[in-house]
Amino acid sequence: MVTCYLRYIIDPFKLKEFEHYVKLWIPLLEKFGGQHHGYFLPSEGANNVALALFSFPSLALYEDYRARSLQDPPCLAAFQYAEETRCIISYERSFFRPVFE
Repeated sequence: MVTCYLRYIIDPFKLKEFEHYVKLWIPLLEKFGGQHHGYFLPSEGANNVALALFSFPSLALYEDYRARSLQDPPCLAAFQYAEETRCIISYERSFFRPVFE
């Protein structure tokens, strides 16, 4: 299993738009076999940092999801929404191997 950690720098004045964007992605990711662990929006502290965590059974399946998402109309519409609203300033992606026992 591989877990992806996404750290977003967002426009704090477009939090509503960013929240709409992330709600689009939860079912899209799950449609491609991922398990979403949620998005975490600013509350206390920094007002421009948001996080996301999701897992795939393997890195190969994650890479397949990434390739297929670039061909999928609902995914492309979600990408376009983020571009049009400019709610995301930047993001970084890291991968982790979870340990449960």
